[in-house]
Amino acid sequence: AQAAYETMFSILPSVGAGVNFMLHAAGWLEGGLVSSPEKLVMDADQLAMVHIMQGGVDLSEHGQAMDAIREVGPGGHFFGVQHTQDRFRDAFYKPMISDWRNYESWQEGGSPTAVTKTTELAKTWLEAYRTPAIDETAHEELKAFVQRRVSEGGVATDF
Repeated sequence: AQAAYETMFSILPSVGAGVNFMLHAAGWLEGGLVSSPEKLVMDADQLAMVHIMQGGVDLSEHGQAMDAIREVGPGGHFFGVQHTQDRFRDAFYKPMISDWRNYESWQEGGSPTAVTKTTELAKTWLEAYRTPAIDETAHEELKAFVQRRVSEGGVATDF
């Protein structure tokens, strides 16, 4: 939880200042000394929410549903209005991690936590990953570069 709110308090001022590319925005812990697949999933979810918020509010007649407001009038409801029917499935961002069910439904669903959900998503994404094709000459050059850097004191990773 602390890592999540610290990340958000780094993301929000950066976005507020107008940044349009944030290189190290997801998965980092301890100032980049450690990374976590679960934290990467959590941060990606938060970044998606911020991205949508940065889109602003549609103040057009259509965006404000003025036809629906006129159709429903005072004291009515919007559930049966075509405008609502056309948009209710995708009008809101559905977070990957947060669970909006009531407590009883959440319990019936196995009481998933942020840790279990992020771990499951990270495993699913890693299993689905396929190494992109790369020219063999370029690949050999990259391996030689890594070997040279390791011999100079760098740390090797699978490559």
